[in-house]
Amino acid sequence: MMTLTQELRIADERAEGVGWRGWAALVVLMLPVLLVSVDNTVLSFALPQIALDLEPSGTEQLWIIDAYPLVLASLLVTMGTLGDRFGRRRMLLIGATGFALVSGLAAFAPTAAWLIAARAAMGVFGAMLMPSTLSLLRSIFTDRDQRRLAIAIWASMFSAGSALGPIVGGFLLAHFAWGSVFLMAVPVLVPLLVLAPILVPESRDPRPGRIDPVSIALSLGTMVPIVYGIKEVAVHGISPTVVVLFLVGVGFGILFVRRQLRAETPMLDMRLFRRATFTGALLVNLLSVVALVGFLFFVAQHLQLIVGLSPMEAGFALVPGLAAMIVAGLVVVPISKRFSPRVVVPGALLLSIGGYVTIALVAGSDSLVAIVAAFVALGIGIGMAETVSNELILSSAPPEKAGAASAVSETAYELGAVLGTAVLGGLLTALYRTGLVLPPELSADAADAARETLAGAMHTADTLGGSVGQAVRDAASHAFDAGVTVTALIGAALVAVAAIVAATTLERSRTAPPEH
Repeated sequence: MMTLTQELRIADERAEGVGWRGWAALVVLMLPVLLVSVDNTVLSFALPQIALDLEPSGTEQLWIIDAYPLVLASLLVTMGTLGDRFGRRRMLLIGATGFALVSGLAAFAPTAAWLIAARAAMGVFGAMLMPSTLSLLRSIFTDRDQRRLAIAIWASMFSAGSALGPIVGGFLLAHFAWGSVFLMAVPVLVPLLVLAPILVPESRDPRPGRIDPVSIALSLGTMVPIVYGIKEVAVHGISPTVVVLFLVGVGFGILFVRRQLRAETPMLDMRLFRRATFTGALLVNLLSVVALVGFLFFVAQHLQLIVGLSPMEAGFALVPGLAAMIVAGLVVVPISKRFSPRVVVPGALLLSIGGYVTIALVAGSDSLVAIVAAFVALGIGIGMAETVSNELILSSAPPEKAGAASAVSETAYELGAVLGTAVLGGLLTALYRTGLVLPPELSADAADAARETLAGAMHTADTLGGSVGQAVRDAASHAFDAGVTVTALIGAALVAVAAIVAATTLERSRTAPPEH
């Protein structure tokens, strides 16, 4: 006898393709994907203006970026499971409504604390959006070949959104105040609210388990302390507080896993992680996003504050990399049919390693061509890797658990966004402060402002003017670019780890054989 999961999977492989309505639904579902992924990186380019207006500390500046993906990552599994139970389209519409409303609050934030709180609230509703989009694709595109293409488009749009953030931000910041980067959510989500009930069919787990508040609490208790601890290490180094945070997170994580293994209908089926392909694909996603977001964190500042480009010009400098990422995600679909992911993904990630090495070699120069070429190489590798790994994640999970599997995949994405800023961004900030040698005649207040962030140093230089201001500018540029060299090499090492994981774990997913 075949199990229910095997019957569903075999039926899934033999399903008929969708018509125009399914592809129209895909277009609608791309709206929140683009929006949420743009939000991951758009603040990298708005940050200099926010820093001048709200005057956040270095820690607050990191929190402005990280509050959103931290909350998002912590709630994704919970929201994905709730979507399986109550309806994935319903969760999508609730999330879209809340996200649009809270974005308006962020746009008019009068203080850094207000903005951080609004970003955290955006994370709550963003967590409802992302698992719903990917799991709805799983239910709409039941034909394997069509689903592979749909997921390629999904992954390309997610990656493209991360790169599109600086471009959109550059355009908006060239014409409007920094709050406009949040208000853009409204015109994107209104069409979703209108068209999704018409084009996107509702789907849910036909036999959902009960809601488990204890598992929800344990998942939050695991994610929040660990991610917060990582942020603290990046900014302040190891401390007793950090050790306690990690111990608390790991302790809650152990309790969460034990509860899921014992539950008849677990919130998250831990048996999925026994599959090397599933776990390996998740790690590839995680490390790829760390590399992408970390790259954009320091390149955005270098282009604006050191090279001297406007936000708009800096955004357009990254257009070739954006285009390469989208094209690579689509081109890899026919390639992945002929070659093993153990070959395709590591080969693609070698290009991304080359991009990071290029940045390390040209740091300290104003070579715009080299930066653009580096981002193209990085984008091709990550675009291909994420398309293949996402398809493997969904194909490895039972169809009725699409929401939970999608949530795990999204958690890897969002945790990668947190780590990209917290680890690579925090490391760069620490290296910048350590390497900054300021003129001795600088006042204590001016020196503190210059040490806090690169934007603060450039503002101090503009305020002082003359030879002293130029000396501050030169010192800040040298310290920042020296930090970029080290950070880029570490980024290259992370991508190399992803390539090794892919080469040793990824396999083509196959239809499970029937049991007799």
